[in-house]
Amino acid sequence: MKEPVELRIDATLFEKLENHLFPGDRDEHGAVIAAGIVETPRGTRLLVREVFLARDGIDYVPGQRGYRALTARFVAEISGYCAKENLCYLAVHCHGGKDEVSFSSDDIASHERGYPALLDITCGGPVGALVFAKNAVAGDIWTTSGRYKLDHMTIIGANIRKLYPSPRMRSPIANPMYDRHSRMFGDVGQEILSNLKVGIIGLGGGGSLINEWLSRLGVGHIVAIDFDRVELTNLPRIVGANHWDAMTWLIKSGIPWLEKLGKRLAAYKVHVARRVAKQANPSIRYDAIVGNIVDELIAKLLVDTDFIFLAADSMQSRLVFNAIVHQYLIPGIQIGAKVPVEKQTKQVGDIFTATRPVLPYAYGGCLHCHELIPPGRLQQETLSETERRNQQYVEDENIAQPSVITLNVKSAEQAVNDFKMMFTGLYKPEVQLQHQLHFARERKTIEVKPRANSNCLDCSDSNRSRRARGDRFRLPCRMLEAPSNGK
Repeated sequence: MKEPVELRIDATLFEKLENHLFPGDRDEHGAVIAAGIVETPRGTRLLVREVFLARDGIDYVPGQRGYRALTARFVAEISGYCAKENLCYLAVHCHGGKDEVSFSSDDIASHERGYPALLDITCGGPVGALVFAKNAVAGDIWTTSGRYKLDHMTIIGANIRKLYPSPRMRSPIANPMYDRHSRMFGDVGQEILSNLKVGIIGLGGGGSLINEWLSRLGVGHIVAIDFDRVELTNLPRIVGANHWDAMTWLIKSGIPWLEKLGKRLAAYKVHVARRVAKQANPSIRYDAIVGNIVDELIAKLLVDTDFIFLAADSMQSRLVFNAIVHQYLIPGIQIGAKVPVEKQTKQVGDIFTATRPVLPYAYGGCLHCHELIPPGRLQQETLSETERRNQQYVEDENIAQPSVITLNVKSAEQAVNDFKMMFTGLYKPEVQLQHQLHFARERKTIEVKPRANSNCLDCSDSNRSRRARGDRFRLPCRMLEAPSNGK
């Protein structure tokens, strides 16, 4: 198992666990976590899917060696469930204290007696234990290949929190270039941003804005995904794109074979984005991926990111984005802008922009639950051009949709501000990250009430859902060849 080992949990499950462990009686309490797992070169993440609370005196009782323990029945029941569902088993209890915690010698002895057998019961685990103080957590994780310590726990909510076994060393002073940033969220906040890996799906108008702003914020690592090349009509909207990128002199030649050559030689949008990012922050790590998020190998490049922006508006990209958010417990935001035009009168309708945070739990903004991935549109996108014409999906494929950079700015700026505030802990506790729609012609912004479907295959507790299952569940992708990485 690759280190460091991180435990990720959504804010709603963490609140449930915290209230059980620390009800105010200063006593010891127990529970079990069932978790998915993802292993990447960046480390291993254990993804909390369910929390089983042990009832005092029934499931969590005084042990034979003077300390409390989960009963054999409770352990057998939950470990059997984890084996059946292909999930990791993590026993939980609490100690006194606040900012630092560790296992007792009795705890360690009990692990060494029980966990080798538990590995067999759970078909190889991993299995392990977590011990909590009020603001700290430590972990002892067992696998068939070795034993590992938990590095930290990440709590996914409106503010992203991390808990460690003990207080971390003081953050280094931020680069003087970011002095104005650190005056807002401190050197700690700037260090947090510098250690983040962020995915951007779609590097057109909105994605290119997000790309530059993240680079100037000091984000340390960006993974940019887009299969498209720069076109002449993109130049008013894509940050940093120029006429050479679009091969304007060939495209406007009026000679068909030169126009075709120009389209083949035009720069990929992700390569323009990389150039812009490097200009803003020469030390940034940048993965420019020429590919489609619908392809499994491309989508897998995002499973160890800390945040994902979706700035592509196909239904298939929404489907995969929504799945990654929930399956790997990675918060994200989808942005978009719409300028509807009435087909007969050619009159512009209600212009609106959308900023849709999606957090990996029920009522967290799931795009499926908000009916933003309609099956009919998904079916349309999977058809060939001939099939779409035969089924009358396309009335006039030559009519391009209106698009203006200022509308892209409106949706993108809220998204990047949400991202920044979440990771630097600046949102007030009562803040709810609801979907926002801004209607430009009325100068009106509305928030959309959160929705949740109890049978949702992405965000629900249904035993068929993908939430927090990690690599032990398939993404809704097609399987193709390896991506082209333009690092």
